Amino acid sequence: MGSTLLLNFRICFMSPQLTSTARFLCTRDIKPNLGGRQVDRKNSGQTRIANRTIRHGTEDVNTKKSSMLLQTSFPKFGFAAGTAKRTPYFYNHTVLLPYLFLFPVLNQRCFIGKCQPPERPLLPSEWKDLRESLGKQERFDIQMMNTLFRCESELNIAKSLLTFVVMEKGTLSYELLLRYLTLCVKGGHDDEVFDIYKIMRGSFPSLDTGASSLFIKSFSRTVRWREALEILQEIKQVLTPSPRNYGDIIAAAIHHKDATTAWALYDELIEKGLSPHQETWDALFTGSEQHERLLGVLVYMRNNQLYPQQNVANTIKSWFESLNGQKWTAAWSTATPKGACGCCGSELESIQLSADEYQELKDRVMTDVIQGRDVFNKTTPEELESFKAFVKRKPAFDVVVDGLNVARINPDKTKQSETLLTVVLELERQAPNILVLGRKHMLRPSKSWDRRNMNLIQQKAHCFFTENISEDDPFLLYATLHSGNHCRFVSRDLMRDHKACLPDEVTRRLFFKWQRGHQLVMAGNVATGRRVKFLSIPCFDTIVQTTEDTWHVPYDDTGDRSTYEVPQRWLCLTKKH
Repeated sequence: MGSTLLLNFRICFMSPQLTSTARFLCTRDIKPNLGGRQVDRKNSGQTRIANRTIRHGTEDVNTKKSSMLLQTSFPKFGFAAGTAKRTPYFYNHTVLLPYLFLFPVLNQRCFIGKCQPPERPLLPSEWKDLRESLGKQERFDIQMMNTLFRCESELNIAKSLLTFVVMEKGTLSYELLLRYLTLCVKGGHDDEVFDIYKIMRGSFPSLDTGASSLFIKSFSRTVRWREALEILQEIKQVLTPSPRNYGDIIAAAIHHKDATTAWALYDELIEKGLSPHQETWDALFTGSEQHERLLGVLVYMRNNQLYPQQNVANTIKSWFESLNGQKWTAAWSTATPKGACGCCGSELESIQLSADEYQELKDRVMTDVIQGRDVFNKTTPEELESFKAFVKRKPAFDVVVDGLNVARINPDKTKQSETLLTVVLELERQAPNILVLGRKHMLRPSKSWDRRNMNLIQQKAHCFFTENISEDDPFLLYATLHSGNHCRFVSRDLMRDHKACLPDEVTRRLFFKWQRGHQLVMAGNVATGRRVKFLSIPCFDTIVQTTEDTWHVPYDDTGDRSTYEVPQRWLCLTKKH
C-alpha cells in the first residue's frame, strides 16, 4: 500500500451480532526495523492468533487545558522571558503534544469542520452511511480516528470504527492501529494497551519507534513498568532513546521505590548527551532520598543553563524544607536592579565574564566565527583584512552599531537614515567612541538614505561600509570583542547562527552570557525628536547559584519564554544555623 505501510490484521467475529470480541491474524514476514517508522510489511505467511479481545470502553477523558495571557508591556531586560512575544520582530512557535507526531494536520481541520465525530458507537452500516454522506472521503478511517483522538471521544466509538473497517476491508492498516494505540495511551486505557501489545508481540519480530515509545509510556504507569525496560533495551539496539523514553521509566522506578534503577537510567541519559525533561526532575525531587544526587541535579542545571518550570521549583522547595536536621527557609523572589536577591539580599553572580572567560570566548569567536570555514561566504579576504586594519587604527570602541539592522526598525523605508541618525545621536550622549557598520549602498543618495543624514552620522561616529553582498555580523563581533569587555553592541539580530558555529556547549554558554551582558536592545519604536530608550542590561547572571548557606534557582513562571530568553523569577533558599 505504499506510504500507508499496511500490516494485515484479519478480525473474525464470534457472532453475527457484532460483539466486541475479536481475533486477529497478523503477518510474520516482516523485516525488523526498530529504528524507523517504515517497516517492510509483506503479506505472505499469515498466522492465526486466538482469543485476542479488544475491549469497548466507556471512559471519558478530561484533559486540563491551559490558557496563556500574553502581556503587552515591555520587560525590563532585553532577554527577559516573554520579550519575543511582546515584540513585533519575533514570532511565536507552538510546541505540540508529544503524541501528535503520529497525526498529520493536513486537511484535518477541514475534515473536522465537515463532520463532527459521533457521540455513540455506530454500527458498520451507520459508519458506511456517514462515509458516503461525506462523498467517500479518501482515508476515511484514518481521518476519523484522528478526529476521535483530537476530540477526545470515548474509546468504544473508536472500537466501533475498527469494527466497520474490518467488516469492509477484512484488514486493519498498521497506520490505523497505531493511531488507535495512541488514542488508548493518551486516554489512559492501559488495559487495552496491554492487549494490543500482546497481539503485536506475538505477531511481529519488532516494533517501530512510535509504537515502542507509546508502549513505554503506558507500561510505566502500571505495575508492569519493568517491561518498559525491555522495550527500552530494544530501542537502544538501533538508536538512542528519547529523553521522554528514559523519563517515563525513571518516574516509574521512583514511584515503585527502585531508586537504583532510576538513577542508573538518569546517569545513562546524561552520558548520552540528552537533556532530561521537567517531569523527570519532578519525579526525582518528589521520590528520591539521595541528597547528594539531587544537589547534583541542581549543579547540572547550572552548568547547562537550564531552568525548572514553576511546578518543579515547587517540588524543589518542598524537598529542601523536608530535609531532616537542616533548617532551610524557602521564598519566591526577584532580583533587584543592583543584582541582589529581593528576599535574602544575597548578591547574585555578575553577568560580566572574568578576564579568562573573556579571552577564551574572544579566541574561539575569532577562530570559529570570524575566521571560520564559511566566513568568506559573507565577505572577502581583502575586505576582512581591511576592516582589521581599520579597527587597529582606531581607539577602542564603546558601542558598535549594526547600521542597516537598526535602520530597518522603521517600516517606512523613506526614514531609514533618519532612524539610524536618531539612534546614533542618542548613543553619543552616553558613549564617546561609536562605530557604525553599514553597506556601501547606504552612501548612495536615495529615498531611504538621505545624504545629509548620512553625513551627520559620519561626523558623529566612526563608520565602515562593507560591500553590499557582505554580512555585517562577523564585523560587528570582531569590533566589539576586539575593543574589550566594556564595549557593547546594538542590533536586533540574536546571533544564533554564529553561536551555533562555536565548537562546544561551554563556549556557546559563554557567548550567550556575553551577549546578554553586552547587547543593547531598543524599547519600542524610534521617533525623530524623541529620546531613544534601551532596555536595561542586567548586572547579574541568570543561572542556578549556590553558596555555603544559600541556593538561588531561577525558574519559569510563564509559558511564553523563548529559548534565548531568561526567567525573571527566583526560588530563594537560605539555611539557618
